[in-house]
Amino acid sequence: MDLGRGGDRGRNKATGGGTSAQPNLIDPADVPRLSARLWVLVVVTGVLAGLAGAALMALLHGAAHLTYSYGSGDFLTAVERAGAPRRVVALAAAGALAGIGWWLLRWWTGPGGSEVSTALWRDEGHLPLRRSLGTAVVSVVIVGMGASLGREAAPRLAGAALASWLSDRARIDTAHRRLLAACGAGAGLASVYNVPLGGALMTLEVMLGVLSLRLALPALATSCIATAVSWTVLPTGPTYQLSGVALSASLAVFAVLIGPLAGLVAVGWVRMIRIAYERRPAGRRRLVAPLLVFTAVGALAVPYPQLLGNGKDIVQLTLGAQLAAPTLVALLFLKPIATAGSLGSGASGGLFTPTLATGALLGSLIGQGWTHAWPGPAAGFAVIGAAAVLAAAMQAPVAAVVMMLELTRTIDALMVPLLLAVTGAMLVSRSLDTPSIYSVRLPAQ
Repeated sequence: MDLGRGGDRGRNKATGGGTSAQPNLIDPADVPRLSARLWVLVVVTGVLAGLAGAALMALLHGAAHLTYSYGSGDFLTAVERAGAPRRVVALAAAGALAGIGWWLLRWWTGPGGSEVSTALWRDEGHLPLRRSLGTAVVSVVIVGMGASLGREAAPRLAGAALASWLSDRARIDTAHRRLLAACGAGAGLASVYNVPLGGALMTLEVMLGVLSLRLALPALATSCIATAVSWTVLPTGPTYQLSGVALSASLAVFAVLIGPLAGLVAVGWVRMIRIAYERRPAGRRRLVAPLLVFTAVGALAVPYPQLLGNGKDIVQLTLGAQLAAPTLVALLFLKPIATAGSLGSGASGGLFTPTLATGALLGSLIGQGWTHAWPGPAAGFAVIGAAAVLAAAMQAPVAAVVMMLELTRTIDALMVPLLLAVTGAMLVSRSLDTPSIYSVRLPAQ
């Protein structure tokens, strides 16, 4: 039984505008049947995605430790200790690498793209292996050096590209290739964040746009296998640490109120990404633009070192209520600008954690005012804001809720508030006909 968004499907096919710009709302015309041969490919894809994810995260941590000269501890502490001049120089070097890396990949592999969304929705699941793996390596290195972009783009791309390569070797049809590539992308994300169920739902809700029992099985299998494989190298604990959050009426009412506001913030964020992506430079300008933009981000990081990196440290700081209101306001404006600018310069990177960070900053800022009227746990405010903005930005409410629960390992106290906030955010974003942060990055046809 398919549980896809059929109402939107009809509207997409019948009109040339509106939600037609949202390809992941279109159900597959034919849900492929799962043969024994495909299950072998699913297992192999899971293993390869897990190995690729672990290798890329080792590369990311190596780049970070080399850039900021530290052997242990967290990234933000190392950035702060490195000093202001080194932040600017490190970001300038990352920008130069982004531009030169793009040029070298184009020279080595020829023209063409390596975007997972484009491959799934436009190119029948085809991804060039060399170009994709090369892009993943450059992406993860510049994030390790401090680029304000998400780290998940690299493992998603690597997992999808390896699945596409397997599909070509096995000579499977288009429907199965598209399914396997989507599973590989979701498995790559699951392996580096330790979110097997969230990775599977990302595959279904975001990349395939349909919750189907038949499709759920390979999505779950690849994500679980990839996550288990990555455990040989990566930590097995939650990505974010937070103290116990008790269930409270304060959190529930806060969630109802912040949901629509989070939806509006997500709409603005998605539109910012669309503008940035549409204005990406072409030709030789793409060699210079990352250097200029990244250097500017490095200069902003002199007073605000939290801007560097994908935003993981920002989320953790909000969970511990370690940021004062003026800093929250500044980062709420500067982090999205830094990320959109970095993406718009032509650099390759993800948006998952920067989106989480934006939502966590919003939740923490509003929560600080809310506690004066009705006290509640600071960590709860940040998690609720993060989930609501993520859901509306990805247009994936179920995946967003599950991923936040897996990232923080909290279920009982936050389940209802998360659902309330996500519902409010989704209602606002859908009423404004907002696409996802993935579909706005599709090239114009």
